[in-house]
Amino acid sequence: MNIVNKVTIRHLKKNKRRTLVTIIGVIISVAMITAVATLWVSFLDLMIRQHISQYGEWHVHYKDVTTEQIEEIQQDSETNKLVLASDGYATLEHSKNKSKPYLFIQNYNDIGMEQFPIEIVEGRLPQNENEVAISEAIIGNANIDYQIGDQLTMAVGERFHQTENKILDQTTPLQRNNQEIAEELRVHTTKQVQIVGKIKSPSWEPAWAPGYTVIGYVDRNHLPPKDRVDAYVTVKEIDGSIFTHAKKLSTSLGLEKPDFNSDLLRLYGVTANDQLRATLYSLAGIIISIIIIGSIALIYNAFAISVSERSRHLGMLSSIGATKKQKRNSVFFEGAVIGAISIPIGILAGITGIWITFKYINTFIEDALSVSVGIVLTITPLSIMAAILISIATIFLSVYLPAMKASKTSAIDAIRQTNDIKITTKTVSTSRFIQKLFGIEAEIGIKNVKRHKLRYLATLFSLIISIVLFLSVTFFTDNLKKSLLLSQSDIQYDITLYGENLALDEIKNFANLKHVTKAIISEQVSVHVQTPVDQKHLSPQMKELLDEGILALQDGQYPYYVVLQSLDDASFTAFAKEIGANAQEYMNTEQPTAIVIDQITYEDGMTGKIIETKALEAEVGQVLDLYQSLITEEDNSEAKFEKFQSIKIGALTDKLPIGVESASLGGVNMIVSQSVMDTFTIGKTQHMYINSSDPIETQAAIDYQNDGTMQVYNVHKQREQEEQTLLLMSVFTYGFITLITLISVANIFNTISTSISLRKREFAMLRSVGMTPKGFRKMLHFETIYYGFNALVYGISISILVMLAIHKSVGSTFEYGFQIPWLNICIVICAILLIVGTAMIYATSRIRKENIIDGLKQENI
Repeated sequence: MNIVNKVTIRHLKKNKRRTLVTIIGVIISVAMITAVATLWVSFLDLMIRQHISQYGEWHVHYKDVTTEQIEEIQQDSETNKLVLASDGYATLEHSKNKSKPYLFIQNYNDIGMEQFPIEIVEGRLPQNENEVAISEAIIGNANIDYQIGDQLTMAVGERFHQTENKILDQTTPLQRNNQEIAEELRVHTTKQVQIVGKIKSPSWEPAWAPGYTVIGYVDRNHLPPKDRVDAYVTVKEIDGSIFTHAKKLSTSLGLEKPDFNSDLLRLYGVTANDQLRATLYSLAGIIISIIIIGSIALIYNAFAISVSERSRHLGMLSSIGATKKQKRNSVFFEGAVIGAISIPIGILAGITGIWITFKYINTFIEDALSVSVGIVLTITPLSIMAAILISIATIFLSVYLPAMKASKTSAIDAIRQTNDIKITTKTVSTSRFIQKLFGIEAEIGIKNVKRHKLRYLATLFSLIISIVLFLSVTFFTDNLKKSLLLSQSDIQYDITLYGENLALDEIKNFANLKHVTKAIISEQVSVHVQTPVDQKHLSPQMKELLDEGILALQDGQYPYYVVLQSLDDASFTAFAKEIGANAQEYMNTEQPTAIVIDQITYEDGMTGKIIETKALEAEVGQVLDLYQSLITEEDNSEAKFEKFQSIKIGALTDKLPIGVESASLGGVNMIVSQSVMDTFTIGKTQHMYINSSDPIETQAAIDYQNDGTMQVYNVHKQREQEEQTLLLMSVFTYGFITLITLISVANIFNTISTSISLRKREFAMLRSVGMTPKGFRKMLHFETIYYGFNALVYGISISILVMLAIHKSVGSTFEYGFQIPWLNICIVICAILLIVGTAMIYATSRIRKENIIDGLKQENI
């Protein structure tokens, strides 16, 4: 070690307080980088495990492959695991559930039994083609007492729609035409099997599926040459090449285009959607840039806040012969020493902080989600290496400017510190307005800021970065949740049942079933209804299509399609109250009045973007004419419309009541009371939306009473999965916000307290010339406001620019209006003033206790 480096280490040891402050600043920065990287990796790991636990693990699906093609897929360089699967239906004799008259036989090979989520209740899984494991729902729901060891004879085939002659699958409910079944089972083989186990109803089986799941076995070695099965593949390397490679392989084998597990691959950061990829990369780039800039600011402040004290030491080195290079390397060496101490501690601190956070929230997640999949602390070599490299890079960039400045400063200037404090009358001049309004103490505070310009800018920059970090991250997470909500169906009920011309009194009885906690009855007009909308009232997107010549007007108007629905009296009253309307105003049948949903969410078929926009530019009190379609008997392809009602807009809202799905572009939702709906003499469909504490049992009770006139959909699993995803996203976003908030507070507190500590001599001087404690407090209060106001002006302005960049990045996949988060801005304003004031009070309370003589003699902090 050369002499300059030895002197540098001795100087660090002598100035223990300043060295410790610098190390803490670097540790905070490294901890932030490590914590963010670990949080992101752990969250993605959770989402991946959650998805696999519900839907199984596979990446590529090749359909209808032969034994020869199976061999080629197995030998492919990218194939890791190969699952073979086939399925079929068999009639379930004596089923008590008329909506589930089938057994759905899902066959897997041994690997498939491992890759797809199958939970054994009793017995075991099949090990050959003559064994099956049945769903326990057959016993509980269909009321058939199958036992392990029983023999079943199954006539296996495919479901076909009788009129459309198309194959139906598990996602399609039992097809009916009025009360008659409108599908048939075309049998192609008969087999006898033995029951060897019972399983729970699989998570991938829709509640409205017409068949109970039965797990069978696919034996690759006994497949007839002409038989075809499905191949599900997991690949060795998950990257963007998966799409081109799989398509190329399927083409070479003469197969149709493969399917991809897009939801799972997206969690690995792999997507075939160029717009979505651009969104993900741009968002990641913005957030990573913010974090790196914040880290640089933290570390730079740790070095730059005390540059005055350091420059005197470097000047003394220069006076005894140190060259520019040696002085520069001395600063770099100090950065290396501090980095060597801080980086390992920072990484451990970041990982420990995230581990404690996960320990705290895991119990909450498991209780709220009723799942065993919790957040596991996931540490990857890549994330640790990224944290180390980013930390080293930020330390180098942070030290670079002080090092360059130190190398250029002469010995006399450094010792006298004339570079840091250059006083002229103009430099320290203040407005008379400040002295008259705030007093001499405020003027002294302003002059101090102007004298120590570097220290002021370093502190201000630290405050600005903290503001930008908080507002940008909160806006990013809010947009992340908003995008997730737009991509989901927002199901607010567990079971829906519907049918045409049902008696409302009959379906009302279902509200009294055991376990039903809430029931809403809705009627919807089943014929095509439209309303002509003037050009000036069209939505912005509709006007764009009109300007492009895609749409055409009829007499200056465009016919919007109308989704006209009613709610039962209690539900309508509750909905009206929620949006601030008086329900009684909508009961008048002489002048029908409707609540109009003036905001829609739809997926653009051309770009694939999910768009949230205005349905139309309507006004309260406006009257719209409603027309119903009349199909002529002579030519069914021609439709005429006749006016059947005029309806007044009583309120406009962006909220959807339970069971109402948003219209698409060129459409509008209208909600009316039941009394108004009763006056319409046109075709209607009756719907009931049910929430239940036990959706499975409630569905079974409904199915038992269903005579075939109603369609029943149990969407509880889908709703639960969406709520789980939303909750997990909330945990991630709030955890991220909390982390950034704590780091920002620590940054501000560290910077302000260090800045105050460097002013010991100045404060001692002011006290020595007679400044009273009251005047001292007044000066600090003014400085708090001055620092806070300037930081807020710059910080909020920069944050809005960053928010616009984030919104533009999201806009390539999701399109909705830009909104400034005023609530978060108000929180930031209050928090900055509070934190800066608290930090100043804390630091000065320690200084005021010191002896004035010791303060005047103070050389180091």
